[in-house]
Amino acid sequence: MIRKIFTMLFLSAGFLSASAQDVSLSKGWKFAVGDSAQWASPTFNDQNWQAANLNETWESQGHPNYDGFGWYRTKVVIPSTLKANSFLKDSLRLNLGSVDDNDEVYMNGKLIGKYGGHGGTIKDGNYGGRSYTIAANNPAILWDKENVIAVRIFDTGGNGGMYSTGFGSLFNITMADVMDHVTVNTGADFEYGENNSLNKSIKLLTTNKYLYTGKLAFKVTDPENGTVLYEKTNDANFTGGKPFTYSFSIARLAKKSYTITYTFTDVKSGKSITQTETTPYVLTPYPSAKVKINGADVFGARPGNPFLYLIPASGKRPFVYKADGLPEGLKLDANTGVITGAVAQKGDYPVTFTVSNKLGTKTKKFTISIGDNIGLTPALGWNSWNAWGLSVNDEKVRISARAMADKLSQHGWAYINIDDGWEAENRAADGKIVANSKFPDMKGLTDYVHSLGLRMGIYSSPGPRTCGGFLGSWQHEDQDAQTYGDWGIDYLKYDWCSYSDIAPKPDLAALKKPYEVMRGSLDKVHRDIMYSLCQYGWGDVWNWGAQIGGNSWRTTGDIEDTWQSMSGIGFRQGAAAPHAQPGHFNDPDMLVVGKVGWGPSLHNTRLTYDEQYTHISLWSLLSSPLLIGCDMGHLDEFTLSLLTNDEVIAIDQDALGKAASQYVKKDDYQVWVKDLKDGGKAIGLFNTSDKYQTISLDKNDPAISAYTKFRDVWQQKYIITTGKTLTAKVAPHGVLLVRVEK
Repeated sequence: MIRKIFTMLFLSAGFLSASAQDVSLSKGWKFAVGDSAQWASPTFNDQNWQAANLNETWESQGHPNYDGFGWYRTKVVIPSTLKANSFLKDSLRLNLGSVDDNDEVYMNGKLIGKYGGHGGTIKDGNYGGRSYTIAANNPAILWDKENVIAVRIFDTGGNGGMYSTGFGSLFNITMADVMDHVTVNTGADFEYGENNSLNKSIKLLTTNKYLYTGKLAFKVTDPENGTVLYEKTNDANFTGGKPFTYSFSIARLAKKSYTITYTFTDVKSGKSITQTETTPYVLTPYPSAKVKINGADVFGARPGNPFLYLIPASGKRPFVYKADGLPEGLKLDANTGVITGAVAQKGDYPVTFTVSNKLGTKTKKFTISIGDNIGLTPALGWNSWNAWGLSVNDEKVRISARAMADKLSQHGWAYINIDDGWEAENRAADGKIVANSKFPDMKGLTDYVHSLGLRMGIYSSPGPRTCGGFLGSWQHEDQDAQTYGDWGIDYLKYDWCSYSDIAPKPDLAALKKPYEVMRGSLDKVHRDIMYSLCQYGWGDVWNWGAQIGGNSWRTTGDIEDTWQSMSGIGFRQGAAAPHAQPGHFNDPDMLVVGKVGWGPSLHNTRLTYDEQYTHISLWSLLSSPLLIGCDMGHLDEFTLSLLTNDEVIAIDQDALGKAASQYVKKDDYQVWVKDLKDGGKAIGLFNTSDKYQTISLDKNDPAISAYTKFRDVWQQKYIITTGKTLTAKVAPHGVLLVRVEK
């Protein structure tokens, strides 16, 4: 995976005057790949270096697949009025957007910051935002004169360079501000209280010893019409170690989001800090106690290989399960709903599931397809990376598995996938891959996951090292595949990473080769292992991913929890969409809902609640693997409602296996249409603008002219339409997801 863990907003303005309290660094940069100590010197002549575009990685600026060292240089005058006009005058701060993956920063030849403030070496991966603070009297600073800033970067793999990644990214020089280390912590969950209320507490925090004394303004706004619904101002005092807590309760007036604005103003300095968030609203109907059988209508396995399938059923337990028509070799546990065994003969076997509880009985027609193709519908599961990064361990995986079994498996979710960070430093004496101390018993962990009726996934790279610097499968493909089989692994994510060391400038054949090699190794193992190709969409992988045996293939770089990242990826899947088919699906990367963080520290996703509805809707329309990336041990009510809407999941899991195509594209909205196996269609009306807007589709339009029923899938109710159009008022960055029927 290309490690993208942090996001910021790029400022395209030119040089800002000192009165604006910052100096822009957004223009004037040059860069070169390679490494030389001379490049830090202010006297070095960089006239022949390439002009740098801070909106782009260096791969997209003429250096495809380049990993290693590169340098950026710029020249800037730092006026002394910057210091004179500031409230605090002791420190200067350099904001350098995002660095991929690690850096050293020189001013006029002197090292002033490195590694993002972390330890280690420059070759240790440390992707993320960069901000360095130095004393205003540091002799490296030449006040009122030209300063040369040089940034040495090392890229460990995937994309590289110094660049903006969207929301909040700064390239400037400014004085340290009294509000620099103040945070409006909104990380607590909203709680659903009595009388249709939403309750929450937020905190004003700082690491400073400065005593902040001022006012906290609280305001609730309806973004549909701009009406202020509630506002209040409170006294607020806090300092390091003594936060200020503000608790509130507001009414949920309708099924939509409202905007909350928190503004703290410090009386002594006159400085303010503002943060906004939106309120959650649940569209998925409250679950019924009556039995409902969910999930896909088909499941594929290869002849003779171990079979594992949990019948997904919701309602009040306990259940009694039956399955009529099971092929020879399979058996059902009537108490758990888990089907196990192996089937020797190829064929499509029609089966009828029956699930009963005290309130009634439901049946469902199902097909068990025994043949060469597995993964007939996109994978539904969890992957550890977006929450835990390299801090994943046995305990976190077990917690995730237990949570999936208790809360999500009844809706079809089945895979528990360990991403990077599980591998030991060295192989065993016989060359076998072994797990590190965080995973003391990988076979035991897999057995535990299987005991819950779930499937287990793992991660590797075709190169010598993974993206996180752990052991890859280079020249050990057969051994690793057999080890995975011995452990009972059901899913392999295979990430390009350091294979660039083997093939630094790969042509199409070289892009395919490592994935073909592992495909051959997996074929020697008597186990169904879903094969996920992760190489970021290079070489238009959607054109050939199925040919080399991939069950899914990444079409993009790593996703981040911002609208810019999610929408930019999701709405650019048009070229890949026609290649989706049963057993072979485009993968626009994992979900970024819930609590994410890419390491031990987690935060609520930065996607608004409307944007999260768009995220799940769009990925389902695209027939994408739905791989949850959040902390499964902390599923709040809203996130759980996103992941348990069976009608939305059914669109993703539709047996036809087609992906939606972009039907309408305007500046401020898009319409995507997906064909379904029953002859209906799923349609997403997406508002891509920052304001509420009305989106209409003419009923005579070919997309819907043959249909008379329009079902709001999130609310699971039919829409009463009059007139000649299907019309919806859609929230900013929101969606109306409709299923049309005859």
